[in-house]
Amino acid sequence: MVMSVRMAPPLPLIFLLMIHRVSSADWGVSYSPSHICALKDSSVIMNCTYKYPTGYQIMRVFWTKTKDKKETEEFPDLSNDTEYSQRLQYLGDKQQNCTIRLSHVTLNDSHEYYFRFITDKDKWLGKPGVTLNVTDLQVESPERVTEGDSVRLTCKSSCTLTDRATFIWYRNSQPLTERRDRNNELLLQSVRREDAGRYSCAVHGHNHISPAVQLNVTYPPKSVSVSISPSGEILSGDSVTLICSSDSNPPALNFSWFKGGTIVGSGRIFSISKISSDDSGEYKCRSINEHGEKYSDNLTLNVMYPPRNVSGSISPSGEIVSGDSVTLICSSDSNPPALNFSWFKGGTFVGSGRIYSISKIRSDDSGEYKCRSINEHGEKYSDNVTLNVMYPPRNVSVLITGSGETVSGDSVTLICSSDSNPPALNFSWFKGGTFVGSGRIYSISKISSDDSGEYKCRSINEHGEKYSDNVTLNVMYPPRNVSVLITGSGETVSGDSVTLICSSDSNPPALNFSWFKENESSAVGSGQSFSALQSGCFYCQAHNQHGSQRSDTVTVTEHHRSSWHVVFGITVECGAFFILAIIIIIVILFIIKKRRSVKTEDLTVKQVNHPDTNNFTEAKKSIDQLLSVSD
Repeated sequence: MVMSVRMAPPLPLIFLLMIHRVSSADWGVSYSPSHICALKDSSVIMNCTYKYPTGYQIMRVFWTKTKDKKETEEFPDLSNDTEYSQRLQYLGDKQQNCTIRLSHVTLNDSHEYYFRFITDKDKWLGKPGVTLNVTDLQVESPERVTEGDSVRLTCKSSCTLTDRATFIWYRNSQPLTERRDRNNELLLQSVRREDAGRYSCAVHGHNHISPAVQLNVTYPPKSVSVSISPSGEILSGDSVTLICSSDSNPPALNFSWFKGGTIVGSGRIFSISKISSDDSGEYKCRSINEHGEKYSDNLTLNVMYPPRNVSGSISPSGEIVSGDSVTLICSSDSNPPALNFSWFKGGTFVGSGRIYSISKIRSDDSGEYKCRSINEHGEKYSDNVTLNVMYPPRNVSVLITGSGETVSGDSVTLICSSDSNPPALNFSWFKGGTFVGSGRIYSISKISSDDSGEYKCRSINEHGEKYSDNVTLNVMYPPRNVSVLITGSGETVSGDSVTLICSSDSNPPALNFSWFKENESSAVGSGQSFSALQSGCFYCQAHNQHGSQRSDTVTVTEHHRSSWHVVFGITVECGAFFILAIIIIIVILFIIKKRRSVKTEDLTVKQVNHPDTNNFTEAKKSIDQLLSVSD
């Protein structure tokens, strides 16, 4: 059996080999170009075409790259790779075109890439593939050049860019507008110090810019100058510093100072403490570095001084009364003479100029005044001068001591205040228009309601007088003079009522009234009026927040309709009822005398029915008059 395998005719194998050799010509992948040098962060197009035998159907196409050690798949699909999926775009089709675009290439994208396609009968890998080299840009230049030299800067890449490149140059991130480039080189002829800076390059149409390289241009001192601290003209006694500045590369380390033609010091800083007029003159400095030296221009040092001995004076001198015209004059010694003067009252600016005038001066103008003298070297204030304006009393007012209400029996103090110059020493007090006292303080001990009223004080000094506004002294007191008023005759018929009204004098007015029946502890009513339904002795009690008081008692008498008895209710105290009884008896005896024929026990009935009833009415009126007199 083994022999049969070995001796099997080789014709089928030869036939298969012939078929394969013929069909392989129908398979293939072509790349154009096969080597690409691309700039970092640019986009790369890999042109690609492919072919396969007629009758085959394309099932899948994709691009792959040389296998990394970490990859397990032999030919990974780059479109599934997270490093490529967002940047890889397939531009071809499933017939002949297999072109792709790879965007934002990085140095890590340098690989050999292949196109692979799979048909329904076979698969193919386009090998060799496309070799992609990604490069960045670097500027090559000398580290240091001397002003006047010629300098060549070169923009280099690790490979020759596939696309024809036009280079752009930048200095300090700003594009160079002058076209001084030759291919990838920048030529600076007769370099100047202004050419120093950080240079970088880029390719036109691409975002990638090379790292910047510093070009250092050395030159001898230039623009040598002297500055003074403090600035401006110098004041006698100050400490002055002269500073020498120069523009050189490398920086100058050797400085010398000259006054006139005489050297006076060395170093970049020259100091003079407590400068005097002898230090005035022409100063200059000399700056030296390894490439040369240069002198500054002359600087004039002129010693001056700010204002001093500043003083203020007032005209006229002596006493100043409200309404006068006053002039204040400022004097000072300064070099140059001060031309700027300002006047201040306290800390507030009030005017400018060496002379400050006030016409028709007022008391509000009193105070401490000073002037300020200024020249270009400084300023100085004068000592304060006092402007004291005399004026009569004003703002006179009365203050009542204590807080809250004034109650009868309290002690009250009234204080008179006024504004005047000189201060008022004469004070008088008035209630209404009546003089009641003198002195700034007016006291009332154990005040009563009679002290209520309008009070004012008068303040006097040698320049005039003024009254305060009125203040009201309102004395509070508890109810007093409490009394009861009976409406009508004071008599009540069974079933009717008599109205009693309670009145009182109090401050504030009483709002709380209670009614009591004699010899009873509980109140029988409340309110200012009370309806009495039965006879008896009644009184009221009035209340406010300061106390209470009761009235005298009043008697209410009741008679029955069927008895025809007439009973008088009189507004008297119950203790005076006996006197009233005697008066009634006297009247009755008078009637008996006139009516002897009538029996005593029927006197009342007959008088009611008799035509001379008017006599009884007149008697009753007489009794009422007597009662009113007794009240």
